[in-house]
Amino acid sequence: MFDDYMDRYKEWFTSGYVEEDNILEELDDIRGNEAEIKERFCETLDFGTAGLRGIMRAGLNGMNVYTVRLATQALADVINTCGEDQGAGVTIAFDSRINSKVFAREAAMVLAANGIHVNIWDDLRPTPELSYAIRETGSIAGINITASHNPKEYNGYKVYWSDGAQLTPEKAATIKERMDSIHIFNDVKMLNYGQACRGGFITALGEEIDKKYIDEVLNVSLGRKYVEQVGDEVTIIYTPLHGADHKMVPQVLRELGLKNVIPVHEQMELDGTFPTVRLPNPGEPSAFKLALEYAEDEDADLIIGTDPDGDRMGMMVKDGDKYTFLNGNQIACLMLDYIIGAKQDNGTLAPNSAVVRSLVSSPLADRICEAAGVSVYEVPTGFKYIGEKMEQWQASGSHTFLFGFEESNGFLTGMYARDKDGVVASMLAAEMACFYKAKGMTIIDALNKIYEKYGYYKEKTISVDYKNLHEAEPVIARIRENPPTEVVLKVESVKDFLPLDKVNVIKYNLEDNCALVIRPSGTEPKIKVYALVKADTKEAAGALAERVAEAGKALL
Repeated sequence: MFDDYMDRYKEWFTSGYVEEDNILEELDDIRGNEAEIKERFCETLDFGTAGLRGIMRAGLNGMNVYTVRLATQALADVINTCGEDQGAGVTIAFDSRINSKVFAREAAMVLAANGIHVNIWDDLRPTPELSYAIRETGSIAGINITASHNPKEYNGYKVYWSDGAQLTPEKAATIKERMDSIHIFNDVKMLNYGQACRGGFITALGEEIDKKYIDEVLNVSLGRKYVEQVGDEVTIIYTPLHGADHKMVPQVLRELGLKNVIPVHEQMELDGTFPTVRLPNPGEPSAFKLALEYAEDEDADLIIGTDPDGDRMGMMVKDGDKYTFLNGNQIACLMLDYIIGAKQDNGTLAPNSAVVRSLVSSPLADRICEAAGVSVYEVPTGFKYIGEKMEQWQASGSHTFLFGFEESNGFLTGMYARDKDGVVASMLAAEMACFYKAKGMTIIDALNKIYEKYGYYKEKTISVDYKNLHEAEPVIARIRENPPTEVVLKVESVKDFLPLDKVNVIKYNLEDNCALVIRPSGTEPKIKVYALVKADTKEAAGALAERVAEAGKALL
């Protein structure tokens, strides 16, 4: 942290380093506003395991061309000194957010100036395609310019390594350390974009990668025969929420054989201001307001939505004469039950099949897997940990990866990527609709059948906001030093992920197969409390989840 934030502000404003008129105007606007200057210049935007994420604004503590250049110079230094083969260099993708393409090109110019080859798409692409392309091209790393489903004021900078997964905490810490040791203006190298292209440092990626990626997604399809049987009777509404899956999802569903896929036309427009939604998050019911109108007009069976960078998928399903929103855990358990059933049906369920879920995701998945003889592994929050398991199993042959998921609407099947994929998740959702239609059932019927068989599971998440990430850290430390013996239910055991996994998460295993998890957000100044409970009825599960979550919040 810098004590002389005012000197930093003056360096940006008066030294001549900053040339962009819009940034200079912002700096002029905050002249004399010490609180605002301190907010923007007392520290640099934090680089964590999710890279950078922040409000687009002038200053060290904001997303702008200078903080993007600084992070990229640090990444370049790490690449050039890590001793690993650079392979095809670094692959860069970006989404539909304001400045995403600008930031992507800035990163490319810094890498090129450091002698690192860049593969960059000619237009926006979904996050999972980047994960696939890193491995397909043999790149040492990847960069994605996106803030996922955050509000329109935000953008971000995610870094991936050669395995196609996001950075490990150790690599992220190395880049952060390097960022902290170099000067944001004097130590950053730049090469003009045109010169870099002419010099062969930058290569454009296009439809050749798209085709390979789509083929990989379609290769993991399990439901073509169900689509052939009843596909003409299934109507699907699709919205990309103004984002990167606007072409991929419709194309995959068409190639699967579905004819009645109706896009929400207003949200097919690529617009980083996300004018038709409060928040472009398919994990929130409000994001489906416009799609719901389409569904009611068309009497659709299913609504599918993906987020701006195309890695998350959400659903609403026909439920009698209304539509019901499904949360990430419900979708995951439905998909898991469908995948296992379809593979059993066609005789392709490997005896060493295994599922990976984040520790804050529903343990209902464990019961489904146990009944089918499928192993389940619990990992810290962050799809990179699911990717790590996939990589280990592929190398050892000990397990066959079946499915991975996070409660925050992140799903993956297939080995082609190492990140959650809204495209493959959309395909699975469409297949499920056909699978159950062929059986004379709805997706809601299938979910109720799962609950009747395994019990009623319910999850509740509460977030507590803080001024900054540093303010939240002592709270977790205090809870770690003084663990509770009861959180509505008796605490049977405590699992602390910090000593072994270097992840600041505490899980309390409660009686009756319930749990409470406490973790700080990796990207925002908040602590999240997750209640994971089971009861004999839907009403009892809901009430218990509320009580456990509130008791967990009280610990903070």
